[in-house]
Amino acid sequence: MGIPLDEASLLALFFETLFYGVFLTLYFLTLFVLIKNTGANRQLLIPVATVLLCLATGHLIVDFVRILQAFVFNADKMSANAYYANLAAPLEYAKTTLYVTQTVLADCILVWRCYVLNHRSLLIAVPGLIVLCTNAVTGYIIVWSLSQANSSSTVFTTGHSWITTFFTLTMITSVTCTSLIAWRIYHTRRFMSDGFAVYLPILIVIVESGAIYATGVLSILLAYLSGSNGQYTVLDAVSPIMGVVFCLTILQVHFQVGGKSHIIRTREPRSVNTGSSESQVYAMWTGA
Repeated sequence: MGIPLDEASLLALFFETLFYGVFLTLYFLTLFVLIKNTGANRQLLIPVATVLLCLATGHLIVDFVRILQAFVFNADKMSANAYYANLAAPLEYAKTTLYVTQTVLADCILVWRCYVLNHRSLLIAVPGLIVLCTNAVTGYIIVWSLSQANSSSTVFTTGHSWITTFFTLTMITSVTCTSLIAWRIYHTRRFMSDGFAVYLPILIVIVESGAIYATGVLSILLAYLSGSNGQYTVLDAVSPIMGVVFCLTILQVHFQVGGKSHIIRTREPRSVNTGSSESQVYAMWTGA
């Protein structure tokens, strides 16, 4: 097990609070940028950012309540380790529900961006929807499994195959969609004068943000498969990191390329339909 459950939970709350503060700051900056823009995509991006914030906030509140119950309110009735070991506790599967919902929402946006930038191809939409639906069902089966756990159950024996499948599909979705988006931008601009150089910052931002999220999910999966309670620490930190990555990408694209948007539109070739023109890519991330 390595780190005890109570220590892992305290460490998890520290990192979750830290990244939540970063997310909250980036959220308000993102909101300011999106409100200034007038594109149709902002009608989607603002609600998504807000829902991600609400889910992360709910997750953090649940963790604070659990800390208080484990170390203050129930300290004279049971140890903190015993409290956190109870998988069937309502707050335990409540936070799992919030995490699963947040993950599915973040993956939906990633698949949508990949679909639009790849000519709205059914070859992207159909597999993407299948994976999203499978992952959503898997996630909520995990919640159900936790609610049925008995006092002797651990997270490593309850729904082991479902948990492994959920994080594996999440990582595959992130890596695949990020790679397809990056390839589409590179492939359609590489032969055009100054086209690739202008949008190199976007390519870097997309790859970096995808790598951050995929690394977090991979860390959870490896910790879980190794039987380490450290998975709780990483999992709670990844909750706000999803929002951080979402907002950071919008802000990076806006501040690095936003000032060139008027140049982008004049350089955009009219005779060739690439399916991922600069203005489309810019609008996809910033709601312009």
